[in-house]
Amino acid sequence: MTNSSKIKGLHHLAIRAKDFDQTLKFYTGALDFSISHTWSLPEFNIRQAAMLKSSDGNTFIEIFDGQANAPREGRGANEGEEVRTGALLHLAMSVENAKAAYDRCLNAGAISCIEPMSLSLGNPPVIVNNSLIYSPNGEVIEFIEGAPF
Repeated sequence: MTNSSKIKGLHHLAIRAKDFDQTLKFYTGALDFSISHTWSLPEFNIRQAAMLKSSDGNTFIEIFDGQANAPREGRGANEGEEVRTGALLHLAMSVENAKAAYDRCLNAGAISCIEPMSLSLGNPPVIVNNSLIYSPNGEVIEFIEGAPF
C-alpha cells in the first residue's frame, strides 16, 4: 500500500435525527461537541445538516435532518415504528469519568442503557469503567474510561 492510499483513521459518524434541533442540542450541550459547519443539500432532500467537532478536535459527528436522503445501512424505520437495527451497535466516547458522563446525559434527556460499571477485558486483564445510554434520538452511546487501546 502506498502512503497516498493509507487509511489514516475514522473521520466521522453520521446520524439521521428524528428531531434535528433536539439532537444538535444534546450533542453540543451534554457531550461538549461544537458546531464546525452547517449546510443544506436540496438534491439529496437534506434540509439541515451539521458537522460537529469533539472537544479534543479529533472526532466528528455529522447530523442530518430526519428526511435526508443520505446513504444508510438497512431499511430506515418509518414514522412511529420501533428503531430498526443494522450493523452499527453503538458509538463509544473516551471520557475522564464514565459515571459523570452517564449522569450528565441522563440529566439532558438520555435514557439509561447500562449503568456505570467496571469490566475486566481479556487475559492479561484490562480494567475499564464504562456506561451506556440511549440518546434522546435513540442511538446507543458508550462512555469508556481507562481503555489503553
